[in-house]
Amino acid sequence: MAESPEEVAVLVQRVVKDIRNAFQRNPHIDEIGLIPCPEARYNRSPIVLVENKLGVESWCVKFLLPYVHNKLLLYRQRKQWLNKDELIDITCTLLLLNPDFTTAWNVRKELILSGTLNPLKDLHLGKLALTKFPKSPETWIHRRWVLQQLIQENSLPSLVTKGNLGAAPVERIHRLVQEEMNVCSEAAGRYPSNYNAWSHRIWVLQHLGKLTVKVLLDELSSTKYWVSMHVSDHSGFHYRQFLLKSLIGRTVTDKSILVQNQMVNEQNPSLQKEEESAGAEAACAEEQSVDLPRHLEEELELCTELIDTYPGHETLWCHRCVFYLQHHLSNKLPLLNAMVPSVDSSDETLNNSHHSPATSHMAQAMDVDGLNESSSKQGYTQETKRLKRAPMQDSLGPEMEYRFIDKVLSTCRDADQARFATAYRKWLVTFLDQ
Repeated sequence: MAESPEEVAVLVQRVVKDIRNAFQRNPHIDEIGLIPCPEARYNRSPIVLVENKLGVESWCVKFLLPYVHNKLLLYRQRKQWLNKDELIDITCTLLLLNPDFTTAWNVRKELILSGTLNPLKDLHLGKLALTKFPKSPETWIHRRWVLQQLIQENSLPSLVTKGNLGAAPVERIHRLVQEEMNVCSEAAGRYPSNYNAWSHRIWVLQHLGKLTVKVLLDELSSTKYWVSMHVSDHSGFHYRQFLLKSLIGRTVTDKSILVQNQMVNEQNPSLQKEEESAGAEAACAEEQSVDLPRHLEEELELCTELIDTYPGHETLWCHRCVFYLQHHLSNKLPLLNAMVPSVDSSDETLNNSHHSPATSHMAQAMDVDGLNESSSKQGYTQETKRLKRAPMQDSLGPEMEYRFIDKVLSTCRDADQARFATAYRKWLVTFLDQ
């Protein structure tokens, strides 16, 4: 085994070269790991490549890591010169073994800014590092920096890749979002309550996904199975709370814009004729994409099912508290409660009505339920069908919550489940009395 500094240098240079050759032979490596091996038993390379998995025998780490670490520090102190290829190889080796070494990421930032290093290679390197160190904060921070470089206006048109992101800018962003979602899901599955991974996922939605309705609904659907398999992971449920909150905010914003457009059309009848078809199409598309009461009820059903299936998990009860708070606040928003007059010409009776908003809201609710005789004479429109299928807000009211708590307390045999249900009842009473 190598002992002298000269022998260690030769060993490390060979290992670094073997790692570089491994990536050249197989650019689709998707996981790294350490192979338990106390000492070198055979005269062979400690780098093992099997299919898409890269392994490093553990005996060489005690020589490899200190050597590349000191060599990079000497370069930063300008005591030793390294060319660009050597910097790429040394930082790659160092970050695969210790991804929280900030200096190595900073060196690679400089290489990216100088045009020497493709930023997509750094995304791949970070993805590999996260397979071994899924909670590495420096890796997530550098990953966000690289994504910011990719989404800049000057970076997207000039970015030349080899098949990964060779499409139009919009498609590139979409592929980046999908790739980041996969990386976050894998990292969250490798480390419980991986706050760094879920925070990065929120950042991606805000900066790349732009919190569009389609992205939010897709994320609600895709993370449903994940949280069902990780019922004790607070970070995963916190992410779903963020999605619901964003959906509520998006609904308020879209309906506010719709109200403003209707006010402008009333003041300018000539503009109303020109924009009537476009406004109607946009309103219908938004109405189909966001059915907030239905999504809230689906989340409540999911939480109820998980509490019944997996008793004694505090995470589920905490999620129910936050969910009920979001539902309560959403009902307090006037734009969500008030019925906005439809842009369809079939609703002329509402536009010509002189009743107060509260009266018109009650009247329309009665029409939907078929309690108003005049509504039956107006025809059974598609909008009436949609509203009739929609869940009533009372199904998410406090009475249903109290019934659910009583059911849990009367049937459960788990002490923790009873304790959490009692605590939830106390919280609910305190919250509703405010």
